[in-house]
Amino acid sequence: MSKNVGSLFALFAFLSFTACKTQHVPKPESQPVAVTTSRTNAPSNPAPIGIFPIPTKPTSTLRVPHIFSDNMVLQQDMNVPVWGWAKDNESVTVTFGANKVSTTARTGKWTVKLHSLKQGDADTLTVTAGAESIQFTNVLVGEVWLCSGQSNMEWPLSKSFEPQEDIASATNQLMRLFVVPNVKSDVPRDDVEGHWEICSSNAAARFSAVGYYFGKDLHKARKTPVGLIQSDWGGTPVESWTSHESLARIPAGKDVFEAYTEQEQNYSQAKAAYEKQLVEEERLSDKNKKKPTAPYAPHKPSELFNGMIAPIVPYGIKGAIWYQGENNAERAAQYRVLFPNMIRDWRQVWNQGDFTFCCVQLAPFKPIKPTAGDSDWAELREAQLLTTKFLPKVGMAVITDVGEERNIHPAKKAPVGGRLALAARALAYGDKIVYSGPVYKSVRFQDDKAFLKFDHVGKGLTTHGGALKSFAICDSNKKWVWAIADIEGTDTVVVSSPNVENPIAVRFGWADYPVVNLWNREGLPASPFRTDNFPMITEGKK
Repeated sequence: MSKNVGSLFALFAFLSFTACKTQHVPKPESQPVAVTTSRTNAPSNPAPIGIFPIPTKPTSTLRVPHIFSDNMVLQQDMNVPVWGWAKDNESVTVTFGANKVSTTARTGKWTVKLHSLKQGDADTLTVTAGAESIQFTNVLVGEVWLCSGQSNMEWPLSKSFEPQEDIASATNQLMRLFVVPNVKSDVPRDDVEGHWEICSSNAAARFSAVGYYFGKDLHKARKTPVGLIQSDWGGTPVESWTSHESLARIPAGKDVFEAYTEQEQNYSQAKAAYEKQLVEEERLSDKNKKKPTAPYAPHKPSELFNGMIAPIVPYGIKGAIWYQGENNAERAAQYRVLFPNMIRDWRQVWNQGDFTFCCVQLAPFKPIKPTAGDSDWAELREAQLLTTKFLPKVGMAVITDVGEERNIHPAKKAPVGGRLALAARALAYGDKIVYSGPVYKSVRFQDDKAFLKFDHVGKGLTTHGGALKSFAICDSNKKWVWAIADIEGTDTVVVSSPNVENPIAVRFGWADYPVVNLWNREGLPASPFRTDNFPMITEGKK
């Protein structure tokens, strides 16, 4: 048993006797508690309230988490953990193909590792303990990826741009899908409902569009089975997806906890006022009634890590794709810490080393502004870009070409999944491909011009649609003006303005909705950036 797996099991054993507020994961041997749960095709809908049971202690019979089921995909070329529960001191044997591993259940729990699995025909995984046996059929070995984030990851294929043809052709025996239900919990869960499905038109239509397009492109390129685990929830902040222990170790975590306490107090007051208003409305005649709007409960730090990530740890994965950030845009400066902290957190609890993590940079959104200036969404995009620079094996899909000015859920998800797949191929598998659009490298100021150098230019920089757009320049007065920009050679852009004699800084695409057209010749857009380190408008926001 790895140290991290053992630690998680120990934590679950302790917490099983602790009163908790949680959601979903019914078990017949459990007692009911109040829960909140949601998994619909409308990611922004509030979750309904219900009563579901929660396991209070390990059962005395053999079982494994629901992440193990018929039709699952096990990660190839690694030692794959398999774990579960059995009678204390009972011998447990796991068999899969030529792999046969045994262990003994301690305090009702056990774990083994299947060694160096290789792709092959579908097989059966068998778990036995005494006279009990569990079998999972049609199990493949291939590439397993976690798909997580908020509503733009949750957005189903059926609601994406012109999905009919893709849905009709989606059936693929070598792609398997697992959907983690929306589950909040105050403490780490050890299981969650769900099962693996073979990718069919019906299953794909309900699945994450970004996840589906990612998996489809990855399968096409790698020619190997692909398993996708969807674990996402619309309208959620990054701190909800991070463990309490990880947040508690950083100053920004303390700020998050304090902010939540204040939000919870405000919510309680708003809820009381709402309920009072409901009573008052009932006294009015029907024609004078105005149904009040119910307040939304704030998302608690760590509640989604506990309910939707912990239950699938340490299932073997190759990496994760992530589309989130909208809910943290007003705190973009803080996101510089919270986002990489979450990545480190996941890597630590999985205990697989620095697995590949690919994120989606925020799409353009909100009204286009005619003048250059500050933007919290631009600062959030910068936080995402910076994370790729100082954490290993973190990639980013830039999607400045697929935003919608009045829709926070842009419909075109195929380019998003496709660009994530390019990043995964390069970072996780070492494919020698151009996987990123141009990324700012350095600047040199000479006279009235700025000379910008770029990485990831491929065969060279180019424009889509006429002269370069969205470059802004300023001098020491820090007043931004739109600039003239021209490509020089394969990797340089020269920027100037007749209104700025001594420039000190340049920005590109620095807006909520950047209108940009700098690409590389491989067809990938450049990331927005700035050369300055002027104070951020989100600095200090918690």
